[in-house]
Amino acid sequence: MTDYIVIEQLTKKIQGNIVLNDISIKLSKGKIYGFQGRNGSGKTMLFRAIAGLIRPTQGKVTVSGKEIGKDVSIPENIGVLIENPGFIPEYTGMKNLELLSYIQRKITKKEVAEALEKVGLDPKDKRKYKKYSLGMKQRLGIAQAIMENPDLIILDEPTNSLDEEGVKLLNSLLAQLKREEKRF
Repeated sequence: MTDYIVIEQLTKKIQGNIVLNDISIKLSKGKIYGFQGRNGSGKTMLFRAIAGLIRPTQGKVTVSGKEIGKDVSIPENIGVLIENPGFIPEYTGMKNLELLSYIQRKITKKEVAEALEKVGLDPKDKRKYKKYSLGMKQRLGIAQAIMENPDLIILDEPTNSLDEEGVKLLNSLLAQLKREEKRF
């Protein structure tokens, strides 16, 4: 197996506090990785560094052979859900995802609808995002992360606010994506 994500001596300091300290890890293609640790242990910061949302104080992050912050600002073809998903409150889930799909213009309205269905949401639901339950908001965030068929998917605490049915659906979806050789 080849290393898809390589993190070398990654350290991140914020306002003099070390939030990531000398982390080195190699992650292979075609695998699902789960990260465990106490609240505040740096998992989210590590995901942000991999996604190119923060720059290391020291060390480097390489995804698919390209150094983040040097060769590319963010990994190519990535889907991310970190912390709370943020969408336009006055728009439906479908409208929110359609707007996001316009950025890269990689997918059609039909594919946006399919992503919603994969996470158990109805693309024809006329409720505004602000009326969504916490679980529905989380499902919409997951749909956003997977909708453009990314090569790398980062989901930070994806089961937050999901009911038992939602967790089962997510596990099934992740297994399907793994068979399609997505990286997590």
